[in-house]
Amino acid sequence: MHEFSDAHMLFGMSPLWFSSILFVLTYALIVTERLNRAIISMMAAALMIISGVLTQQQAVQGVDFNTIGLLTGMMIIVGVTRDSGVFQYLAIASAKLVKADPWGILLMLTLVTALLSALLDNVTTVLLVAPITLLITDTLKLNPYPYLFAEIFASNIGGTSTLIGDPPNIMIGSATGLGYNDFLFNLAPISLLVLVVTMVPIYLIWGRQLKAEPHLRNKVMLYREKDAIKDWILLKKSLFVLTLVMAGFIVGHDYGLQPATVAMFGAALLLLLNCFPYSQEKQTEMVAKTLADVEWITIFFFIGLFILVYGVESTGLLEMLAHQVLALTEGDKNVTAIAILFVSAVASTVVDNIPFVATMIPLIKNMALSMGGSQELLPLWWSLALGSCLGGNGSLVGASANLIVAGFAERSGQPIRFLPFMLIAFPLMMLSIIISAFYVNFRYF
Repeated sequence: MHEFSDAHMLFGMSPLWFSSILFVLTYALIVTERLNRAIISMMAAALMIISGVLTQQQAVQGVDFNTIGLLTGMMIIVGVTRDSGVFQYLAIASAKLVKADPWGILLMLTLVTALLSALLDNVTTVLLVAPITLLITDTLKLNPYPYLFAEIFASNIGGTSTLIGDPPNIMIGSATGLGYNDFLFNLAPISLLVLVVTMVPIYLIWGRQLKAEPHLRNKVMLYREKDAIKDWILLKKSLFVLTLVMAGFIVGHDYGLQPATVAMFGAALLLLLNCFPYSQEKQTEMVAKTLADVEWITIFFFIGLFILVYGVESTGLLEMLAHQVLALTEGDKNVTAIAILFVSAVASTVVDNIPFVATMIPLIKNMALSMGGSQELLPLWWSLALGSCLGGNGSLVGASANLIVAGFAERSGQPIRFLPFMLIAFPLMMLSIIISAFYVNFRYF
């Protein structure tokens, strides 16, 4: 915490009140979706500095550059790899593997989505898988809704299982120093169980009704997956770099290498391998195209959000809230972990899980002293990760991946409506949280 100068405070308000009101207003605007969320968070960050709650130097300290670097690096790697056509290849090969059976295709696309969400990240994965899904369901004259619904769930469940799968995990890992292996060993087993259990109600609701005419199935079987690969040399370069990056995530922690460094090195290496044979002008064109594919809206949303939350934290508000939570749970670590799990899940249904986790991280950190040290907070971090990532499935606004799928569906003339989606999604999400509560209780207590 730092000292404030009243002379610098806007409207003569105390820093605590000003930052609290700004924080609530920012959340309200993000939920209404009237304005782009990057505009909202950048404006809030600027007001934190203009008002005198933070200096510009303190605001820069508040930005988690490990999260920013990891996200940007992975977006560049995936953007270059996508041009090879490997992701389309995977989707078509999966459909043909099950002889174009409608339920089999749903299962395979769900598995591909979950796996890619764990290895890359869930936002990128749905950007790649949703268009292929719409192509296949259109060919088979099937309603794409069950497929897109299952992929939304798979993207958030798969993303839960690794450090890089879902933005909340990237933020938690960066704030706590937990590495790729920590997330894999603690969250992958429960993610796999939740995925399997979730497929049962999806089958009962839609699976038995999915039927396609034999001649339409033959059309899908005639797709040549090899034709999807547009650049074999780029594919080899991309797979080489992706293998190096995954290895870096797994062993880098032991050598003091942060995930952002690994991702940025991978991004630079892939750009080097891809651009090296070409002229200076062509290289500039290729790099410009790749950087244009980076989701800068997400990156700047994060930057603004980090500054906003750091401003709120610096006034002592989150410390006060942490004491309130501990008073309600009477300092019982088990009760606190389960409370964090359920509150995170419900909150992530109402608001995007990214701003919620940004608020919760300093809140949980402030509990370290009362809990007996930072090592004792580990079950709380896993509860936050499970609640926020799986809670993203509860509604269309729960996670960025959901909104991207909904955008694709709307453009194809098959819109996903907020309430009908939530009526099925929320109970399914709560089922996954109840399973997670048993897991947290059994494994850590």
